Amino acid sequence: MTGLRYVYAVCRPFGTPLQAQLTGVGGDPPRLVPHRDLVAVVSHVPEADFAEESLRAHLEDLDWLTAVARAHQGVIDALTTVTTPLPLRLGTVFRDDSGVRSMIEAREGNFLRRLDRLEGRVEWGVKVFLESEPEQAPEQPAPQPAAMSGRDYLRRRREQTRSREDQWQRAETFATRLHRTLAGFAEDSRLHAPQNPTLSGHRGRNVLNAAYLVPRGESETFVEQVERTKDDSPELRVELTGPWAAYSFAGEEEAGEETPGGEPAGGRTAGEGIA
Repeated sequence: MTGLRYVYAVCRPFGTPLQAQLTGVGGDPPRLVPHRDLVAVVSHVPEADFAEESLRAHLEDLDWLTAVARAHQGVIDALTTVTTPLPLRLGTVFRDDSGVRSMIEAREGNFLRRLDRLEGRVEWGVKVFLESEPEQAPEQPAPQPAAMSGRDYLRRRREQTRSREDQWQRAETFATRLHRTLAGFAEDSRLHAPQNPTLSGHRGRNVLNAAYLVPRGESETFVEQVERTKDDSPELRVELTGPWAAYSFAGEEEAGEETPGGEPAGGRTAGEGIA
């Protein structure tokens, strides 16, 4: 099959075959492009969809992007079960296998250092949400009370503001304590920006959005630690996701070097031209 090379990840050579029914972006099965001590996991994608002008148009199509992201993640998930992958950015595309090998050669030292550090480790995500206050059912009509004075109105507003501030402070204290505890069970951790509920679709206000790098063999202990916290505060919701490839930790870099998630030499990520 001809077409551009869509690159999912870079990893060390591995002997366990991927799932026979696994398909990647555009329905093409992923394959390996070896170069020295590393392999890139790639599949063919049509230039009609991933050439610069076409891709720019597709970036406005949420359904198309969602399908690509799911296929990309499916390949990364399959890789995580058989090896330690360094995921590349969504939409990393090269003209041919030669371009993929040039990218590996240019960044080989960085890739090998990252793989040494991440070998046998996975990422777990933990989010804490402050649940929205339940809406009160409308009360039966009652005699109209006397008009509230301006002073009473301001006092009530101050009380409502103070109550919300107290609730938020309790949530932040809980999240800080939880992060400190979980970081003690992990080799490394990352604090991400809180998610916007409008964009994420999650209920409530995001208080903690963190990732933890955990040895695969210690994942059960980590999960048990998270589960113990879920009933500590009824107004808060703790969500655990994973295990994932170490997305949050794959992009560390030496000074002046490209990260695995950065722009590839001789290729491009979504929205950039192909060399």
